Amino acid sequence: MSAEQQSTGIDAATIDKAWELRVAAARGEATPITVRGWTRIIRRSLMLLGLMAVFIPLHYLYRAFAYGSPFPMWFLRFAARVCGARVKTIGTHLRRDVFYVANHVSWIDILALAGASGTAFVAKAELAKAPLVGWLATMNRTVFVKREARMSVADQINALKEALADNWSVTVFPEGTTTDGQSLLPFKTSMLSVLEPPPPGVLVQPVLIDYGPIAEWIGWIGEEPGFNNAKRVLARKGSFELRLHFLEPFSPVDFRGRKAISQEARRRVEDALREALGKPLRDFAHDVEPIRYSARREDVPDELRP
Repeated sequence: MSAEQQSTGIDAATIDKAWELRVAAARGEATPITVRGWTRIIRRSLMLLGLMAVFIPLHYLYRAFAYGSPFPMWFLRFAARVCGARVKTIGTHLRRDVFYVANHVSWIDILALAGASGTAFVAKAELAKAPLVGWLATMNRTVFVKREARMSVADQINALKEALADNWSVTVFPEGTTTDGQSLLPFKTSMLSVLEPPPPGVLVQPVLIDYGPIAEWIGWIGEEPGFNNAKRVLARKGSFELRLHFLEPFSPVDFRGRKAISQEARRRVEDALREALGKPLRDFAHDVEPIRYSARREDVPDELRP
């Protein structure tokens, strides 16, 4: 990790010290926050609360008279900027009747992608019970899916149609977890069950979420708790560029079932990520139980091994 790549945004004396803190976070250790870091956290948190105070009442007022409120999209767009992301879109995203399939690096992905396109998301049912986050997700018409007792195909299609009617687009992160922006995990085909059979007229558009070298410092990986990751990100100094590559869409009708749809979407995202990095992808260095992914021991850095 070189100083020339990009500023880490971490309050540390050297790049090496910053990397030590980053690796410790991936092992599940709490990241120490400096006074300046806490000042940034407090300032950004107050700004986020201010955005909520403005946009949430406007959203409910709008919904009293019309469908398809634009205020969740505006809130998330400004929230991404408050958190430090300077979002740049590359390519043209379909505005309605589209199912985005994207890689996943950080919770900021949700702010950036929804803020740029107004999309809703497919998420685990457990998210609906999470304080504040679950409520905000519901406000943005998230489609909640139970993994252990899946909704029937008809129920999933109906939920998808409702979200498409309000948000015009729905996004899924089929890796099932967040990575380091240098890897791409297998796609869980169960995450695409709402496309089997595809709703009439709906297209699939793969999306590459690209943080560049800064992904190494922001990615929520390993054993790091979500609260620690949020603190680290909000404590960062400065801003960072986040590029959303909207790739060529395709019709799911042209592919036989969700496995074929998943393979095609992953192929396109992988090709785009390899081109953006300018080098081959590397194997992800952490086990991911939900998708039964096991990191090869020889690919795990010594400092990350148990």
